[in-house]
Amino acid sequence: MSTTAASPFKQPRAVWAVAFACVVSFMGIGLVDPILPSLAGKLHATPAQVELLFTSYLVVTAVAMLVTGWVSSRIGAKRTLVAGLILIVVFSALAGSSHTIGQIVGFRAGWGLGNALFIATSLAVIVGSASGGFAGAIVLYETALGVGIAMGPLVGSILGGISWRGPFFGVTTLMAIALTATLVLVKKTPPPERKQSLAAPIKALRHRGLLTMGVTALLYNWAFFTVLGYAPFPMHLDTHKLGIAFTAWGVLVAIFAVFGAPRLQASFGIARTLYVNLTLFGADVLIIGLFVNNQAVLITAVITTGIFIGVNNTITTQAVMTVAPVERSVASAAYGFIRFIGGGLAPYFAGKMVERWNGTCRSTSALSASCWRSESYRPDTGCCG
Repeated sequence: MSTTAASPFKQPRAVWAVAFACVVSFMGIGLVDPILPSLAGKLHATPAQVELLFTSYLVVTAVAMLVTGWVSSRIGAKRTLVAGLILIVVFSALAGSSHTIGQIVGFRAGWGLGNALFIATSLAVIVGSASGGFAGAIVLYETALGVGIAMGPLVGSILGGISWRGPFFGVTTLMAIALTATLVLVKKTPPPERKQSLAAPIKALRHRGLLTMGVTALLYNWAFFTVLGYAPFPMHLDTHKLGIAFTAWGVLVAIFAVFGAPRLQASFGIARTLYVNLTLFGADVLIIGLFVNNQAVLITAVITTGIFIGVNNTITTQAVMTVAPVERSVASAAYGFIRFIGGGLAPYFAGKMVERWNGTCRSTSALSASCWRSESYRPDTGCCG
């Protein structure tokens, strides 16, 4: 069978139903970005507390990745997809109905559980059902990731401009549509003959190639989600402008994931592309750190990270699936566990590092909605005064 597709976008309706759900699922990552400062002000939370929205979501996603294969091998891929979508619908609605930052953090954790069930299974379903082979399926999956990440900040800023609750209820509505499409279009899949053990993903990490790629992904996602989760504070932009900035970032992620990465891989190979891309990404993050008080340089550098993130997402995913000597579902679970741990911890630690070395907010009253647009705002601490 050929490993490349004539066009990765000529797919059965069932694949498109899952791909649409993937878009909405990945929207959930960047959806809250534009509302982070205003959310902190309205709920009287410090930046580090607000970062827990990422941490609870992604850490639970990471840990739950370890059991997704065990669940899917017993109830089948479609039922696992549906269970994940139902959890996302329920917990995103509860998050939108919350009144404290603690409630939202808790409901985001439940959202992360649904996200884990969905993400791990959706990749396997797309790879198994897509026409045109493995490489085309990966491109389609990364396209969904890129489009979702690109649309998340835009939708978040539009709905967040109405109310901070808007983005959460937006996900609820879109995921309900995705749930309906999955129920109608995706065929019932019986459980596989061989059931996966709970320990399979951990045991898979004994393989050097998979472990190496997992550690690489952990460190890379630490930088990725530090930028995504904490950069909105020192950027000193309102909800709509943050949405525009991160939409531009997301568009670069999508373009370079779908078009840039395959060309670079074909020209230079997986390893060489990763070496150069990670080096350039590290240099870009260094610029962000050095010029955090220069708004123009900061915004430009943050948007530019989309190039390196897009390339790395596609190349790393394909590399994991290529080097792993285990079933793809097991490899996906093991890899997802490590990468999302890095992504989940990074934003919270970024906020705590700022508090530790740059000082804390003098009072929660300093985090009023007007703080983020006032002259007393300090981008190095995310506080006023």
